[in-house]
Amino acid sequence: MRVLHLPYGSPMIELSNALRAKGVQSVSCHFEEHPFAFKPDICLQLNNLSRQERTRKIKRFLKESMLHYDIFHFHFGETFYADKSDLKMLKRAGKKMVVHHHGSEIRRPSAAEKNNPYVRVKPEWTEEKISRNVSTLATYVDHAIVQDYELESYIRNSYKHVHVIPHTIDANQYTPRYPAPKNTSPLVVHAPTSRHIKGTESIQNAINELKRSGLSFQFQLIEGTSNEEAKSLLSRADIVIDQLRIGASGYISSEAMAFGKPVICYIREDLVSKYPQGLPIVNANPDTITAVLKNLLQNPHKWEKLGKQGRTYIEKYHHAPVVADRYIDIYKSL
Repeated sequence: MRVLHLPYGSPMIELSNALRAKGVQSVSCHFEEHPFAFKPDICLQLNNLSRQERTRKIKRFLKESMLHYDIFHFHFGETFYADKSDLKMLKRAGKKMVVHHHGSEIRRPSAAEKNNPYVRVKPEWTEEKISRNVSTLATYVDHAIVQDYELESYIRNSYKHVHVIPHTIDANQYTPRYPAPKNTSPLVVHAPTSRHIKGTESIQNAINELKRSGLSFQFQLIEGTSNEEAKSLLSRADIVIDQLRIGASGYISSEAMAFGKPVICYIREDLVSKYPQGLPIVNANPDTITAVLKNLLQNPHKWEKLGKQGRTYIEKYHHAPVVADRYIDIYKSL
């Protein structure tokens, strides 16, 4: 079973590594160098080439890949070619394919806003663009994967099979550092990939208000750093704030829980019950973040307990060997 993952992303790399540990010949490929310095197995470095050179290199890589791989696992709704014409080629060649959606590329504004007053979407992903992209993918690919039921709702009627599988986290790569309740100046961190989408403005307003009220704590925005530097900051944090607008937990939530940290994130009320039992995330939205963070800062005895619950949750539902088996089952069914 030879699997190629593309074209970018830390979750994709983690998943590929987990599959390889299970004996699958899995390879992760980034088309371009990533600003967070992720380390895939292959990087085509297309960002360093002219448009013509990029086209030639992708075309050559597709031909080579068709000779070498059995299964193509596409992430973020992207494939080799922008127009998706490669899907027809792969189908004709008898190759097996899986689509893995991670967020904005399927979060249709009309549906998202119906269930969530706080949600913001990326303006470049219009209703028309999302519909066209998903329709093309679903014409050639039967199986789609998402990490939660917030995303599942957007494509449940688009593909023949939609699988909900939590983020892949190799818990062994995250040494827990549970917060010390005696810390008189705890560190609160927030790592937005997009301030607009994640609710960063509301978090900063809450931080400023709480500091003006006299609460003693530090705050660190994790931006513009490498993946390793970001992980280092997460491991030193006492409280981690993820996203406040999307309505589901992000990859940062999973990483923070793996490090044994209390996590604040907005989980839509109608989706809470769809998570595995025991989800220890502290729920907050842009309207409640100030009160929720204040309560957590003023109750340091809760930090270690939440941190341990989070670590246990990751080991039970997200740990790489557990999650990888679910992907292998899908691959075998193709």
